Amino acid sequence: MASLSLKHIYKKYPGGVTAVSDFCLDIKDKEFLILVGPSGCGKSTTLRMIAGLEEITEGELFIGDKLVNDVAPKDRDIAMVFQNYALYPHMTVFDNMAFGLKLRKTPKEEIKRRVEEAARILDISHLLERRPKALSGGQKQRVALGRAIVRNPKVFLLDEPLSNLDAKLRATMRTELTKIHQRVGVTFVYVTHDQVEAMTMATRIVVMKDGIIQQVDTPQSLYDNPVNLFVAGFIGTPQMNFITCALEKKNGGTYITFGSNSLKLPEDKASAPELQEYIGKEVVVGIRPECIHDDEEFFKVMPDAIIEADVEVTELMGAEIYLYLSTEDTNLIARVSPRSKTRAGDVCNIAFDMSRIHIFDKETEKCILH
Repeated sequence: MASLSLKHIYKKYPGGVTAVSDFCLDIKDKEFLILVGPSGCGKSTTLRMIAGLEEITEGELFIGDKLVNDVAPKDRDIAMVFQNYALYPHMTVFDNMAFGLKLRKTPKEEIKRRVEEAARILDISHLLERRPKALSGGQKQRVALGRAIVRNPKVFLLDEPLSNLDAKLRATMRTELTKIHQRVGVTFVYVTHDQVEAMTMATRIVVMKDGIIQQVDTPQSLYDNPVNLFVAGFIGTPQMNFITCALEKKNGGTYITFGSNSLKLPEDKASAPELQEYIGKEVVVGIRPECIHDDEEFFKVMPDAIIEADVEVTELMGAEIYLYLSTEDTNLIARVSPRSKTRAGDVCNIAFDMSRIHIFDKETEKCILH
């Protein structure tokens, strides 16, 4: 088993294009680490540098205690699963899974044992004599994983492996991948642009933007304590609401105001030392959709945080309703109970859970207060 250490890694292309900048990260043994970010953020390039498929321009990459910058991909003891599965169409599932072992002159009995063991783990034992064209997308995905598992690598690298599957199968395969990781007990480094995949599978998430790490943390901590506007907006569905507000002291309290709306901050937030220099200035307030309420019970809890809004669209999602709201020049999304009676075309009262707002610096976009 192996840990990974990336020390000040850069990837620069001719013409002055820097795809990855000063990437520093220690990946623990047996961790399920996910790199997430929008297209072009450098996550796949980082994965390919770990695999040895891209040359590292600057910095050092260690697998375990071994510096591997100049080690060939085949000698790094890693296995990569690609987005398009990369199966050989003329070979059976068994031969696809055994191919790498045959190249390494592994004894036949050992090949048979390893392939059958991997097939059992992945529940594809009944498919070993089929060819890829006779398999579904999910089955092809399992075969690609099986081909990696039989090699007993120190590290698994997975590059958007679920992106070719339909929504239902993706949800199933997320669960399966988590189970496989627990059974195999190997370090997984996984790339995706889908933050739902990241939130549901990772032990830790690396959020990237423009080749730079924005934040590394557990899924729940990223959700609850984003370090900047980008992370706050990228993690969470529907995404966090952002409102440009003035921070004012009046009537013996501290308020955020936007348009004619004025909402009072709870005392613990109002008295936070880091907030005092922003009094009288504009800030960006972030609030998750589930922290905006339309029920009478909550109005009693937050009487100083109620505003009026127009309901433009409602989406019934089964277990919840999304309300698309507007108040003066501000658009908001609220996630409310399926029992809510609020409907499109209504003018309704909504209350903010002010204990769960995030306040960001308008210029630097860094979080001031959670």
